[in-house]
Amino acid sequence: MADRRLQVFHTVARLLSFTKAAESLHMTQPAVTFQVRQLEEYFDTRLFDRTHNRISLTDAGSLVYRYADRIFELYNEMEHAVQDMTGGVGGSLTIGASTTIADYMLPSLLGDFKDKYPEVNINLKVSNTEGIVSMVENNTIDLGIVEAPVGNKNLVVEVCRPDQLVAIVPPGHPEAEKESLTYSDLVKYPFICREEGSGTREVIEEYLRETSDGGDVLNTSMELGSPEAVKGAVEAGMGISIVSRATIQKEAKLGTLVAIHLNPELERPFSFVHQKQKFRVRVMEELLEFARGYIKEHENDYQE
Repeated sequence: MADRRLQVFHTVARLLSFTKAAESLHMTQPAVTFQVRQLEEYFDTRLFDRTHNRISLTDAGSLVYRYADRIFELYNEMEHAVQDMTGGVGGSLTIGASTTIADYMLPSLLGDFKDKYPEVNINLKVSNTEGIVSMVENNTIDLGIVEAPVGNKNLVVEVCRPDQLVAIVPPGHPEAEKESLTYSDLVKYPFICREEGSGTREVIEEYLRETSDGGDVLNTSMELGSPEAVKGAVEAGMGISIVSRATIQKEAKLGTLVAIHLNPELERPFSFVHQKQKFRVRVMEELLEFARGYIKEHENDYQE
């Protein structure tokens, strides 16, 4: 319904990349370039400066971008207002989730939600916690689900469920038979951790600072970008790690990894995060309500 040229321009302006915009819109890059040129011809002015393989908005482009933001916000309000009036739940919702949540919690939840509301189109973006919070702040996504505390007090943060973290070692490891591991146990071995910006890493680093008591420093040997990579490195005997218990259900059943409690125990919240004004969108209210019920119904699945 909204002008396609303006939609394409808005995406390019937000990402400052024709290539990324093409990927986001599922278009070819020449098609994206064509739509932007059509809009430039309509306004009879350049909207982007293109220099050294980089683009930036011209003054006119910045003006069009600000108006486009308002246009699409009003369009969304109109769409959801009509749905509220008619009682329907539909439209699009863009959510973002940190890697652990996207891989191990969301697939079945979103699948059940789509079964109930087939008219809703959900777009999922995956990043680490830092990236997801940034997307919420910039209105790139409607709703984020993260695995670490959120510092921005201007965002709405609602705890969704607790998540237990455990140490993991390969079978036959010297610590594999222990019921729990302390900080002094962890520092004996190479430690494999997630990348900077990961919510899991942030929570673990805070935990280790609180439990180290100024003792030996943890021997971090590898930084990896996903739970799967961390688990694979531990399975290969390259070190030990701390991960969400939710990520190792398969490996625990197959016997390729051993999960060991931490002493003291370590839990963190999985949380919903969104802009305050976004909460009025009905489809997001429905998803939040559905997720609360789903998590309560499946709470035993998240426990040992």
